[in-house]
Order: sequence, then structure tokens, then C-alpha cells
Amino acid sequence: MPATPHVEKHFTATDTVRDVVIGMADGLTVPFALAAGLAAAVSTTKVIVTAGLAEIVAGAIAMGLGGYLAARTDAEHYGAEKARETWEIDNLRDKEIQEVTEIFEGYGLTDDALKTVVTAVTSDRERWLDFMMHFELGLEEPDPKRAPISAGTIAASYVVGGLIPLAPYVMMSSISEAFAYSVGLTALALLTFGAIKGQFTGINKAKSAGQTLLVGGLAAAAAYALAHAFS
Repeated sequence: MPATPHVEKHFTATDTVRDVVIGMADGLTVPFALAAGLAAAVSTTKVIVTAGLAEIVAGAIAMGLGGYLAARTDAEHYGAEKARETWEIDNLRDKEIQEVTEIFEGYGLTDDALKTVVTAVTSDRERWLDFMMHFELGLEEPDPKRAPISAGTIAASYVVGGLIPLAPYVMMSSISEAFAYSVGLTALALLTFGAIKGQFTGINKAKSAGQTLLVGGLAAAAAYALAHAFS
């Protein structure tokens, strides 16, 4: 009987999911809280829609810029650490070889096997440098295109998330009715978003949906209470 091939499935787009989570979560909660707070102070949904759209644009730009700067900082940090590690390999060779030896000793290698592996790693400068970056410093080289992609992903997710709680105020003239629908749509969106996130990350979808609703709901409730207090 032929053996069934073993296929490993691993999720690799964690950075993208993180950016979507950041943008979508804030997009769902902040515009919702703003609209809810204004609902208690104004008499027309047009004011809420105008303020909400302005907040979505400003929030998307601010969060996208924050994502861009964070990704650039990661790249700059990696570059600085790589330059330092390169200098140490060139100028403190014996010390760096000892560090490689200690790393492999931690995995249980001893005697001839240890010497063979250490020699293999340290015989190639680039391989040695990559090994030290990964196993000593725990750093992975960032994608050079990561910064603009991160900015765009966060900003787009924020816009999509922000339009959901704002939509009822666009389509309805009654503020109280629009508020009720906004609460329901936001809760449904949080549940759906959490389930989708669970699907992509391998977490139980029901658990992920519940956690997302709880966290997003608490954030929205806190923001709403603050906005309502000052309205």
C-alpha cells in the first residue's frame, strides 16, 4: 500500500494578518465610538457622517504612517545588528566561534559531531552571519518592501472597518435607529472578523470570534462612555 505523503501546512502571512487586525480593530471601534458620542449631542445624521468620514480619513493616514514607521524601524534595527555582528565575526573570530559552539551544545551536540557542525557553519562567512542573526539574536531579515505594504494594509483595513459602524448613519435619518443598527453591525463585524482571523491563523474560529468581540466590544464601550461623557 503506497504511503500517504505528509504535507505540512503552516501559516506564513503573520505580518499581513497583524496589520489587518490592527487596522480593522481600530477602524471598527473608534469611528463607532465617535458616532455614538455625537449621536447624543447632535440632531442630524449628516453631522455624524461628516465627522465620521473625516475621522476615518485622518485615522487611516495616521495608522498607515505608524505602520510604515514601525516597519522601517524594524529594518533599520536589523541592519544595525547585522553590521555589528559582521564586525564581531571579522574582529572577534574566536569569541564568535565559541558562541556558535555554545548554541549547538544547547541542542545536545558534543565531541566530533559538535566540531564538525561548528566548522561547517563558520567556514562560510555569509552562512555564519545568517546563523548568528537567527540563532543568537533571534532576528529575521525584514522584507525591504514591507514598510509601504504594511502602511497600505493598515490604512485600507481601517477604512473598511470604519465604514461599517458609520453605514447606518449614511442610510438613515433617525439617529436612534441608526445607532441601534450601528451597534448590531459592529458586533456582527467583530464576530465575523474574529472567525476569519481564526481561520487564517489556525485558532479555533468560535474562540477567536468570541475573543475579538469581547476585546473590540470593551474598547468600543470604553470609547463610547468617554465620548458620551463629554457630549
